[in-house]
Amino acid sequence: MVSIGKISCSLSLILVLPALMVSCRTTFKLSRLKTESAPAELNLGLQKDFVPSRIDSLPRNDTITVVDMDGKQLILMNAIKDDDGNMVANQVLDAAVVVARFRNVPERNGKVDLEFQVIVPQQLHDKDWQIRYQPYMYILEDSLKLDRIFITGQQYRRRQLRGYQQYRRFLDSIISDTTRFIDSRALEIWIQRNIPGLYAFRTDSSFVDDQQFSSAFGVGKVEAVDHYTDHFARHLNDMRIGRKDKKYQRYVKVPLETEGIRLDTVLQSISGNYIYNYVQTIRTRPKLRKVDIVLDGQVYRQDEKIFDIPPSEPLTFFISSISAFVDGTERYMTTVVERKANLNAAYNIEFATGSSDVRPELSNNSAEIGRIKAHLDQLLENVDFDLDSIAVTSSCSPEGSVSANRQLSHRRGESISAYFRNYIRHKEDSLARERGVVLNLDESYAAETEKRPQIRFLNRSMAENWPLLNMLVEADTVLTYTQKEEYYAYQDMSDPDDREQAMKREGWYAHVKDALYPRLRSVQFRFHLSRRGMIKDTVHTTVLDTLYMSGVQAIRDRDYEKAAEILGPYADFNTAVAYLALDRNASAYNILCECPRNASVDYMMAIIHARRGEDQKAVQYYMDACAKNGQFVHRGNLDPEISVLIKKYNLNKNL
Repeated sequence: MVSIGKISCSLSLILVLPALMVSCRTTFKLSRLKTESAPAELNLGLQKDFVPSRIDSLPRNDTITVVDMDGKQLILMNAIKDDDGNMVANQVLDAAVVVARFRNVPERNGKVDLEFQVIVPQQLHDKDWQIRYQPYMYILEDSLKLDRIFITGQQYRRRQLRGYQQYRRFLDSIISDTTRFIDSRALEIWIQRNIPGLYAFRTDSSFVDDQQFSSAFGVGKVEAVDHYTDHFARHLNDMRIGRKDKKYQRYVKVPLETEGIRLDTVLQSISGNYIYNYVQTIRTRPKLRKVDIVLDGQVYRQDEKIFDIPPSEPLTFFISSISAFVDGTERYMTTVVERKANLNAAYNIEFATGSSDVRPELSNNSAEIGRIKAHLDQLLENVDFDLDSIAVTSSCSPEGSVSANRQLSHRRGESISAYFRNYIRHKEDSLARERGVVLNLDESYAAETEKRPQIRFLNRSMAENWPLLNMLVEADTVLTYTQKEEYYAYQDMSDPDDREQAMKREGWYAHVKDALYPRLRSVQFRFHLSRRGMIKDTVHTTVLDTLYMSGVQAIRDRDYEKAAEILGPYADFNTAVAYLALDRNASAYNILCECPRNASVDYMMAIIHARRGEDQKAVQYYMDACAKNGQFVHRGNLDPEISVLIKKYNLNKNL
């Protein structure tokens, strides 16, 4: 006989051994990963203008993999003969892989495509693991996360999907239709036996509320339904609903992610490295010169992180741009300098009805007077201009007669002029004290005698400012369209006094008087200035065209939309550079046709014809540019339009 205990022990061993084998295998792989420090790997891939920059030593077979100048991979082996006479690689020397860590990429139409390869080393492949790679892009002063890459083992994904299946079965166990908890057949039999009158209504669609039900049959329908409801089953169902979040966390330990993921692929079986070609497009930014890409990641087993993948060495992309053709020569323009200058400013100084006294405490006068004084201070302290005179124009609201308002507005203008004439006198005395005294040769002290011309005040008045009132009525949001039409009808009356008297009879007059009339008691200042030390009325001079130079700087900053907007009216070489960078080829072509021929113009024309598919013209312009300036031989490899022609027609063979 075989004892039950022995059978149980054998079964336990059978169940435990696979788990121990998996655990040992994982522990061994992790130990090996930590020893070898398997990095996150980035590669630029192959391209024709590939330039090796460094050598990474890797402990592998006695094989050297190199990339030549044409971008082709060459494998060199230190081979020996085996027992059968076949040549095999000698596994004695360390391998070396020649790689490049930088690449020149072109900027076109305000965009740059960064292409690189994410390499998943073979030692990171495991059916129970998920590798989560996170690429980082360093651009100017920003560090940006790119879309992640997930490499998932087959068994890992099965566990994920199994968790969702278990959670779905739990959700399916929840009853959403609460009528299923009611014993409908028993309720119907009870109604048939005890309330036959109600049972007769079973096919009647008319609505009977609970109060009518109770008065007719002696028991409420809510009570009847509650009596035949399985409350225990309903309570269990409510408990299931309350455990949904906990069940999700229990079953779905590692949710399937869909946001911010570039790739989530399942590896079933693969030998060697897994390579994913990653393309990231970025918009041009001002001052963009280069971009660095770095990759790091983690290895997960279920919801547990078991290994941090060391960050990769950065890949650097240098942005080759049309902006390199910008001509930074300073541009000047002729301008006319006027000796005389005028400045206008309006202020709302309010007066008491019928009064011409300047009262700072009235309404908002204090703030408005402060604005006038600040403006006067700037003009008096200006070293380029002298303040010659100030024209003060005051006006009144339409209350009272026109003749009375004319006299009142004149008195108000005189009052304001006197107020600020006094302020200017004190201000000039203060400025004179700040300038101090001068020491004469005879060592006697004397006050500075330099005096500016006396500032004249020119008093002008407007009896009633009806044009301003019309504008205020038009902009008012309280008056209705009909009321405004009624107001405009009165403007046909030629006599302002009759017009104002007629308006008083309207219901909207009170609003116009209270809200709009005070704004008519305004004061306008017109400051007459003259340029200090200038005798002629006009002088023609040459100054730097700062607007044009800001457009040139916008090209350097690679803000091409701004550059095209600024430089468009100039229609010169730099305008063509901005248009070419924005792929506005026809506009750039028309301008370049009018520019003097030089190497830069020829090269840009070559790009335009290449974009049009006109190979013969493009090749001719490129060869002319290289003949005039040999640097364009190298530049041609950086621009995709020209590099295609170089490879297609072997243009640089004799250059």
